[in-house]
This record gives sequence, C-alpha cells and structure tokens, in this order.
Amino acid sequence: MAKAGYHHGNLKQALVEAALRLIETHGPTGFTLSEAAKTAGVTPAAVYRHFEGREDLIAEGARQGYTIFADLMEHAYANGQPSALAAFGAVGRAYLAFARKFPGHYMAMFESGISPNHDPAIAQASARAEAVLTRAAETLSRHIPAGRRPPAAMFSAHFWAMCHGVVELYARTPPGTRTQFTPDDLLESGIGIYLRGLGLIPTDA
Repeated sequence: MAKAGYHHGNLKQALVEAALRLIETHGPTGFTLSEAAKTAGVTPAAVYRHFEGREDLIAEGARQGYTIFADLMEHAYANGQPSALAAFGAVGRAYLAFARKFPGHYMAMFESGISPNHDPAIAQASARAEAVLTRAAETLSRHIPAGRRPPAAMFSAHFWAMCHGVVELYARTPPGTRTQFTPDDLLESGIGIYLRGLGLIPTDA
C-alpha cells in the first residue's frame, strides 16, 4: 500500500514532481534518490521501477521542462505576430516567465549538467524551443541588408545568451540585490541596444 504522501495514481510523475521540488530548494545535485522517494511518499526501492538513478530522474524533469518551454515559446511567438519585432520581444518575455514559474524545471534543464543530447526525447524538445528563436531571428533579420545580416543561428544564440544571463544574474535573486532595475527592464533594454546595433530599430533622437 502506498504511503500517505503518494496519492497521484502515477508513481513516475509523483517522483518527478518530488525531485523538482527538491531541486528548487537544494539544487540539482543537492538531494538523494532516497529523499526524492520520501518526498513522494514511497520507498526508495520504488524509484527503480521507473528510473535507473538520480540522473535519469533529473533528466525526465529536464525533458518535461523543455517541452513546457517550447510550448511557451511557440505560443509567445505566434501571439506576437504579425510584427516580427513584437514577436521577438514576446519570446524574450516568455523566457523570463518560464524561469520564474518553473524554477525546478529550469534548473534541471540548465544547471544539472545534463546535456540536451542525453536522450532523443530531450534533444527533440530542446531543438523545438531553439527553432522558435531561430525562426524569430530569421524573420527579423530579413529587414537587414544581406551584406550586414548575421547568420540566424548566431543572432538567436546572442538572444538566448542575453535571456539566460538576465535570468541567472538578476531573476534568481531578490529584487534590488544586484541592481535597481527589474529583469524585464534589463532584458528589454538589452534587446533594444542589440537591435539598434543591427539597424532594426531607430536610434533615439
């Protein structure tokens, strides 16, 4: 009979959710399988019905995170149309929103050391999210003369790095700890500076 903490009717998902809560509190390497089992309300032996070890459990949390992430990015991009510039900004805001709303998933994806190539399912979900950024970059960069146009993959990589940097440095600490500016303002102004440099939006008068 299952312990009181386990009531989902889905042992595998209960363990993933337990791991994600522990990741939020202790980081991706700050908990054991026994602690994940205890949090889910099952015995440690039950974990091995679905996962080979802690890395496999974290990888499933990362896979689910990438899937949610890709869904949010695609939704943001679609809602930002028909303006390529608006769609680009919407994708950036979705990145910050995901990191805030799903911190356990975010940490499993980006701070656990698990590569997107860990297994095909993670690679596929990660590629789908990256494809949104590449598509946004391609659409926006069509407004740049061909001779000055950066490769879309480089454009999207710059954008991803900017979003990720804002999250890591400024969205993971209490407001005002590192700067008086909000993460949203920092990202918006950073995007503006970058796009002005490419000639995609006019310089301030």
